[in-house]
Amino acid sequence: MAPRKFDLIAFDWDGTLIDSTALIATSLQEAARDLGLAVPTREEASHVIGLGLIQAFMWLWPDLEEGRHPALLERYRYHFLGRDREITLFPGVREMLGVLRAQGYLLTVATGKARQGLIRALEQAELTGFFDATRCADETASKPHPMMLLELIEEFGVEPDRVLMVGDTTHDLQMARNAGTAAVAVSCGAHPISELQREPSLAILDEVGALPRWLACHG
Repeated sequence: MAPRKFDLIAFDWDGTLIDSTALIATSLQEAARDLGLAVPTREEASHVIGLGLIQAFMWLWPDLEEGRHPALLERYRYHFLGRDREITLFPGVREMLGVLRAQGYLLTVATGKARQGLIRALEQAELTGFFDATRCADETASKPHPMMLLELIEEFGVEPDRVLMVGDTTHDLQMARNAGTAAVAVSCGAHPISELQREPSLAILDEVGALPRWLACHG
């Protein structure tokens, strides 16, 4: 058997492990309607998934006064938290994580969510305590800045070329490139394959559950 290439796997959360893209996009649209802002298209709202919320607001509404961000955040959370219990893990995710953990990989999360949002999501998915470490956008720099991955690299003392980022957006792939790590994309989330293909990655998988099979051949 060929030697393993990676020691640490960093997963994005929304759109990668959990099927939340539609609800996030809809919640952004509804928040805009509530405040009389220009309502983004589904494509525009999906594009910002993976960024921290403030960064997402700045991309969608670049002329919006900063003082209106708190109201927009409140309306987004109102719509999202009212339905987030409907969100489920993608099929096979729990089994996939179990396989990788048994194989000795360090499993981490690098997400655009805020810490409280990730805590809630992990509880609802019954994955609290499952990951070796997590990073959130309100505690470090938002993607595509490499800080999330660089902090994980430092925490575990691994080399960048031993880290694999797995995500569903170009933000994830750009973060990996900026941190000097490898990346695998999944096409089940926020960004279409046509966008994912514009950024460097080792593969674009149909679903994250296929990762152990890919690693067995390539990682």
